[in-house]
Amino acid sequence: MKRRQFLTTASAGLALGAGVSTLTSALASAAAHARQPGLPHPLWPLWQAWRSAHLDFSGRVIDAPQRLASHSEGQGYGMVLASEFGDADAFRRMDDWTQANLAIRPDALLAWRWLPDIPQRVPDLNNASDGDLFYAWALLRGAERFNRPELRARATEIASDLVRKCVAARPDRPGTPVLLPAEQGFITREGIIFNPSYIMPLALRELASATGESRLEQVAQSGLDLMADLSRGGLVPDWLEITASGPRPAADFSFDTGYEALRVPLFLVWSGEAAHPALREMTAAMAQVPAGQAATVIDSRSGEVLEMSTHQGYRAVAALTSCVSRQGVGAPLPPFAPSQPYYPATLHLFALMVQSRFFPSCLPI
Repeated sequence: MKRRQFLTTASAGLALGAGVSTLTSALASAAAHARQPGLPHPLWPLWQAWRSAHLDFSGRVIDAPQRLASHSEGQGYGMVLASEFGDADAFRRMDDWTQANLAIRPDALLAWRWLPDIPQRVPDLNNASDGDLFYAWALLRGAERFNRPELRARATEIASDLVRKCVAARPDRPGTPVLLPAEQGFITREGIIFNPSYIMPLALRELASATGESRLEQVAQSGLDLMADLSRGGLVPDWLEITASGPRPAADFSFDTGYEALRVPLFLVWSGEAAHPALREMTAAMAQVPAGQAATVIDSRSGEVLEMSTHQGYRAVAALTSCVSRQGVGAPLPPFAPSQPYYPATLHLFALMVQSRFFPSCLPI
């Protein structure tokens, strides 16, 4: 289930991004907005641009480079954004589409992928735990933002099934829980396949607190601990195997710090983990690129940059997380470009949202 082998190139086209001065002005007022509910969100035009580029009217978030597929991850990401921007209509459409097309398992978890180009749109009923996590978190946020308390019950059901079906004991530390990437396919003869980027600490903590599933809080902490251990000898990789002897590369999975692990520093700063050693090590490695580029694949052991991209979303993550890590003032966050593919566009909007709410000192420069 290597569903994020993202392309490093995209279709040619002019970016529809906002100008730097407009973006800076918008972000400067975002903190005030957070204290004054009812006002239009200052980043609303960027959300509109993302929505026009990547959300079908049906409510399906489209990942164009991946066969125009839709994933539980994308639906969850989109609904988290819609709850942030107060877009009740987009939130409802994404939720309705997800319920009709991905909520087809016998439990509360979602099938991980929907494909438009085959008769059987969902060929694999396996779930993806990060997609379930973000979807449940979005329901939780939507329950409060849109005054829909019934969504909380659904979030609780998903949290319960995540704990029941996708949490296992770490082989080298009995009693320490880890989050499996899915219910099926990630337990090996010698251990567990683990993806560090599936750990979004803030989402896990808030879901644990709201639903009473305290195991999710433990999963967040164990993930942070594992990433700290990994950072003592290199960078956090995309995938690894945890065995009784400890973590090691997993056969047939990327051990580079690539398109999966790109999310790790963003999720760390979003979760208030600015002092985490993984953030420090990853931002230092990401800085080894020319201006206008972002490191997208790094050798996790040597720190050598293997691939770069000009997509603004990857550059935005690197700029924000570097600024936060060094406690700097001003960050070279590029203007938002909805014409970039779904994945970097979504990370870009997340980065701008996180900066505007939590890191005013990292205003774009």
